[in-house]
Amino acid sequence: MSVFAIVTSAAAAAAEEAQGEAASAGLPQLDPTWWPSQLFWLAITFSALYWLMSSRFLPAIGGAIEERRDRIADDLDKAGDFERAAEEAETTYNQALADAKAKAQGIAADTRAEMDAEIARLQAETDEKLDEQIASAEARINEMKTDAAAKVSEAAAETARAVVETLIDEAPTAEAVERAVESAARG
Repeated sequence: MSVFAIVTSAAAAAAEEAQGEAASAGLPQLDPTWWPSQLFWLAITFSALYWLMSSRFLPAIGGAIEERRDRIADDLDKAGDFERAAEEAETTYNQALADAKAKAQGIAADTRAEMDAEIARLQAETDEKLDEQIASAEARINEMKTDAAAKVSEAAAETARAVVETLIDEAPTAEAVERAVESAARG
């Protein structure tokens, strides 16, 4: 006898023994006499559960999934709209920033030009005042030179008169002293 036959006969003997024990132990689900009624109720229960799942639960779950899918799609569309709005706002911001920079540079250039003009005006006024002061100082210097030259001439004339008078004991005329001082100053 083969090993397979021995194992099969041992399994059959064990099954018969288990059936006998099951029937005697009061387990009707293992007793083949009750199997047709169990199969009947299994078919009814399976059909009822299948009908409930297909008509109630699965459509509700499918609807929830579809609703969720629609909500996600709507959220993605809104996110796309927000992204476009943000990009437009960024573009508008960058344009406004560039305009503000250009305007600030224009204002700075205008202010710089105004300040340069004011500085030039103040410098012209200062130069004019300095020119007036220089002219006034030069006039005073010329006046002082003239006065000094006159005083020197006068001092030279008095000195010459005093020297001539001391040397010859005679006072020379004012005209002669002036001529002598002028000729000495020229030569």
